Amino acid sequence: MGIKLKNELKERHEVQFNKVYRKQLLQVLSAAIIYTALGVAVYLLTANLLRQFAGQNELLSQIAAWIELHRELGALVYIMVGYGAILLYYWNKPFQYLNEVLNATENIFQHKNELIELSAPLKDAEIYLNKLKISVQNNEHAAQEAEQRKNDLIAYLAHDLKTPLTSVIGYLSLLDEAPDMPVEQKAKYVHITLDKAKRLEKLINEFFEITRYNLQNTSLEKETIDLYYMLVQMTDEFYPVLSAHENKIKLDANEDLTVYGDSVKLARVFNNILKNAISYSYPGTEIIVSAKATDASVKIAFCNHGETIPSSKLNSIFEKFFRLDETRATNTGGAGLGLAIAKEIITLHGGSITAESENEITTFFVTLPISC
Repeated sequence: MGIKLKNELKERHEVQFNKVYRKQLLQVLSAAIIYTALGVAVYLLTANLLRQFAGQNELLSQIAAWIELHRELGALVYIMVGYGAILLYYWNKPFQYLNEVLNATENIFQHKNELIELSAPLKDAEIYLNKLKISVQNNEHAAQEAEQRKNDLIAYLAHDLKTPLTSVIGYLSLLDEAPDMPVEQKAKYVHITLDKAKRLEKLINEFFEITRYNLQNTSLEKETIDLYYMLVQMTDEFYPVLSAHENKIKLDANEDLTVYGDSVKLARVFNNILKNAISYSYPGTEIIVSAKATDASVKIAFCNHGETIPSSKLNSIFEKFFRLDETRATNTGGAGLGLAIAKEIITLHGGSITAESENEITTFFVTLPISC
């Protein structure tokens, strides 16, 4: 449980217990008043009855005289016994409530489906603790799913490493065993070996990407950034990939756009989004990158034409190790970290990143503050 969540829980418990204590105090006062009134009423009624019948019965006369003689002592004993019982009863109540809450807090982290139940005065705390329990369970479930996706991905990568490595070794062995191989055939084998080696390098980089994500301690070095120039530079760098996919990028932004942030990390965000847009665009289509400033922020949109992302998957694309198209295996897809890292970086900047997809148009929206 994070510090913020602990503080929130502590504040809520303090408020709840303040309410309980106030209610307890009112109940103690009410019980004391009722007990006192009842004692006075019983005393007056008894004394009145004894006076009425004292002349008719000598025993009753003696009892009435004894009561009058020891009236103060009797009242003191009555008050001490009654008030003591009342205080003892209500003194234990807060400790019972505290014990309930402590047990309920332990129940939050237990893998049980039963909801928390508390006494009537603690219903507000009960509602909050049940919400907290559900939230913790959902977070644990999401973490387990992410861990499973990561393990599956590593298994795929480990398996896929064998194929290009076997090919590289095989073709290099042929080249080594046949030094007098014809030039054309040798060039062909060298070309195939180089392609397999590049594929092997890409898979190894996937492993490094996973390791970096797990070990990174992200910090920002903020400065005023020429956003327009950065976007122009990014689109130029993607020219070879765009040409291979027969895609083009259209940039729609004012030249005076600036944002306040970490230029290296924001470049990584835009790089990840553009790679995703190119990878899932139809060949020969245009990718539109637009940016527009408001009073305090800049909104950047990356729009591509490709298959519509189902809403069920659209809600998960920013999760760690989530791969939109599992059928691609590790052939063209990445480790499923690009968009998760992008979201983390944008959140650290105090911005937001969202996605929409309908009618074969997918758009990623990034909002960033103009200044600190």
